[in-house]
Amino acid sequence: MDAFVYLSRTEGMIPALESAHAIAYIKRKAKKYKKDNIVVINLSGRSDKDVKNVYETYLK
Repeated sequence: MDAFVYLSRTEGMIPALESAHAIAYIKRKAKKYKKDNIVVINLSGRSDKDVKNVYETYLK
């Protein structure tokens, strides 16, 4: 859930929960990369179905 909220707040993009796992992984491994490295993440899926669940279980 942290990655879902992080991407939503920092980039204004609401990821599907499945795609948010990729963001969480990169955040955990961030120290492994140099500042000038480029990381590409493919976000797919529909996030609109997840917003209510995230709000009710995490943000409320």
